[in-house]
Amino acid sequence: MSAPSQRSLFATVYLPAAMFGLGQGAAAPVIALTARGLGASLGVAGLVVALAGLGTIIGDLPAGRLVVRLGERGAILLGSAIGVVGVALCLFADTLWLLGAGVVITGLANAVWGLARQSYLTEVIPFARRARAMSTLAGMMRLGFFVGPFLGALAIHAMGARGGFAVQLGAVLLAAVLMARLPDLPGSGPASRSAAAGSSRRVTLGDVIVTHRRLLATLGVGVLLMGLARASRMAVLPLWADHLGVDPVTISLIFGVSAAVDVAVSYPAGLLMDRLGRRAIAVPSLLILAAGYLLLTLATSTPTLGVVALILGVGNGLSNGVIMTLGADVAPAATRAAFFSAWRLMHDGGMFVGPLTVAGIAVLAPLSVAAVTVGAATVLGAAVMWRYIPVYVAWPLLAAPATSAPPAPPAPPAPVEALSKSRTDTAVEVSVTTAAIR
Repeated sequence: MSAPSQRSLFATVYLPAAMFGLGQGAAAPVIALTARGLGASLGVAGLVVALAGLGTIIGDLPAGRLVVRLGERGAILLGSAIGVVGVALCLFADTLWLLGAGVVITGLANAVWGLARQSYLTEVIPFARRARAMSTLAGMMRLGFFVGPFLGALAIHAMGARGGFAVQLGAVLLAAVLMARLPDLPGSGPASRSAAAGSSRRVTLGDVIVTHRRLLATLGVGVLLMGLARASRMAVLPLWADHLGVDPVTISLIFGVSAAVDVAVSYPAGLLMDRLGRRAIAVPSLLILAAGYLLLTLATSTPTLGVVALILGVGNGLSNGVIMTLGADVAPAATRAAFFSAWRLMHDGGMFVGPLTVAGIAVLAPLSVAAVTVGAATVLGAAVMWRYIPVYVAWPLLAAPATSAPPAPPAPPAPVEALSKSRTDTAVEVSVTTAAIR
C-alpha cells in the first residue's frame, strides 16, 4: 500500500482531530462551573475537572486490546460512541455523581480515540514523514482546543453554562461521521482481527511492561516528565495570574495568544524532527518549558506574565507530536497496540500528576516553590531525553537512505518469527552505530 499524502488524510484524520479538540476546548471552561452549579465547593469542583485525566489513564489500560480486536477504524468509532455517552451525561447531569461519571467516561473515550489514531498513522505513514504527521495531528487538536472556547462562549450565551457541553456533543458526532470514512488497513478484516485477537490473549499490558521495562524505566520516565511539564502550565499560569490580581478577561487573552503560538510551531517542529532527529526537538522543547516555569517566579506584572505565557506556548508547541512520534519509533510491530497502551499510560500519568503536584505544593508552600519544582522536573526530563533518545531511536539520516538503483525483486514472505528477529537485530545494530557515532 502506498503511503497517503497529508492532504488525503485531512478529511478522515486531521479534521476529525480538530473537531475533537474543539469539543474539548468548548467544554473545558464549563466543567468546574457546572460542578459549582450543582453545589460543589471549589476543592470538589477542581477534583471533578481532574477526573478527565483519571478517565484517560483508565482508558489507556484496555485501549490497546480494543484496537487489536476491532481495528483502528472500529476502535475510533467505539471511542466516539463512548464519548457521546460521556458528553451527554455531562450535558444532562442533575447530580455531581452523574457529572463526574460523564467526565470520566469522556476521558476514557479520549484514550481509546487517541491510541487508535496513533496506531493508524504509525501504520500508513513512512518513517521519513512520521514526525510531521504526528505533529500535524497534535497541532490540529490544539487548533480545535483554541477555537472551542469561542464557539462555546456563543452557546453559553444562548443556553447557559452547559452550552459548552452541547458544542462538544456536536463536535464528537461530526468527528465520528468523518472518521467513519476512514479506510480499513490491509489485513484488518474480521478474519485477520480474530486471529490477532487470539494471539494477543497471550500478550497483556503487564507482559508489555515487563518485556520493555528497561525502555519504560529510562526513556519512559522522560515521557512521563514531559507529560507533567506540559500539563502543569494549565494549573500554574492561572494561579500565578490570580496571585498578581490579573482580571479574567486579560487572563483569557493571554491564554489565547499562548495557544495561537502553540499551534503555529507544531508543524515546523515535526518537519525539524524528520530532518534533524527526535532529540533535536524533544530536548529544546523541554528546556524552553523549564525556562518558562523558572522565569514565572520573576513575573510581577501583566506584561511579564504574558511573556512567560508565550515562552510556555512555544515550548508546548514544539513538544506537540514528540510523544506520539517516539512511541511509533520504538513500538514493536507484533504488539504495537499493547505497547502504545503502556507508552501512553506513562505520558497520561504525567499529565494527570502535573496539576495535582502544583496544587499540592501550593497548599503547603508559596506558589513560586511549585513553579520551581516543576521547572526542575522539566530539566530532568530534558536530561533523560538527551541521554536515551539515541539509545532507542536512530538518527533519521542513519536510516536506510533512498537510492536511485532499481528495486530488487521481491523476496518470498518470511515467517513472523524471522521478521521479529530481523527487526530486533536491526534495532541493536542501529543503537550500536548511534552510540559509536556519539
